[in-house]
Amino acid sequence: MSYVILDLEWNGSFSKVRGRYVNEIIEFGAVKVDENYNIIDKFSLLIKPQIGKRLCDKVKELTKIQYCELVQNGVPFLEAVDRFSEFSDQCVIMTWGTSDIHALIENYSYFTNDIRLPFLKKYCNLQEYCENCLNHNKGVGQLGLSSCAEMLEIDFSQEEQHRAFADAELSLSCLKRLVTKKSLNGFIIDAEDESFYDKMTFKTHYITNINNKDIDKKQLIFYCNQCNKKAKRNSNWKLRNNSFSAEFYCGHCKKKFLGRISFKKKYDEIIVRKRIIDIADEDIENNAEDSKR
Repeated sequence: MSYVILDLEWNGSFSKVRGRYVNEIIEFGAVKVDENYNIIDKFSLLIKPQIGKRLCDKVKELTKIQYCELVQNGVPFLEAVDRFSEFSDQCVIMTWGTSDIHALIENYSYFTNDIRLPFLKKYCNLQEYCENCLNHNKGVGQLGLSSCAEMLEIDFSQEEQHRAFADAELSLSCLKRLVTKKSLNGFIIDAEDESFYDKMTFKTHYITNINNKDIDKKQLIFYCNQCNKKAKRNSNWKLRNNSFSAEFYCGHCKKKFLGRISFKKKYDEIIVRKRIIDIADEDIENNAEDSKR
């Protein structure tokens, strides 16, 4: 079995046709490896913009790509898809996280009105695989590619990152460090199954109604971070910046604190993040937020 590790760069382009911004892909980068994860081929291609007329400053800063470079050396998106389809034929496609797949679906459907990617038969989310191997706590956020490389003590240049081919190579380096720990087979899914596109097109969102039936009420219980005993909630839940917060009191420690929790709804799971904040620290945070406004 062969694998292709793909990475993309894109630009926020405003589409007059759709009346909204589109994550317009501007670069493909990929490495093809054999069953022993040895590189057997490489793919790097700039994409000529067909939606946007300029690159945003952040994209230019991160990628060092210039708009004129894309116009002069890039190919139209659908031509890039044809070339990549030939390059990745019969391979399992891997990406770091699903954002690149979302961008591919968005771009392909923009030009063809079809969300199904012709080259995508088998898929593996390398970020999910590496998080699982490293027992990463999703409650603190997803594991970034650079952070994973640092954890695995992989040498890489920060200046070379945020270019598609360099990120694809770094993803491969992370995979090779972990593949002896756990089989990839359980993370390879059938991308031709209808549920794959249902999941990929699902709009991730925060739950902002504390009475939502998807919220596990047990998650709303907070324990004192000093004695680990159950605390009593002394106020109603308040919503701010997609997080719920309420005042709690620990009868054992005679201590008040703020419990903060958020629920991020994904297709097949809810990511819960909880924090305990001292009341004094909360005042500091509120003052800092007010000063930004």
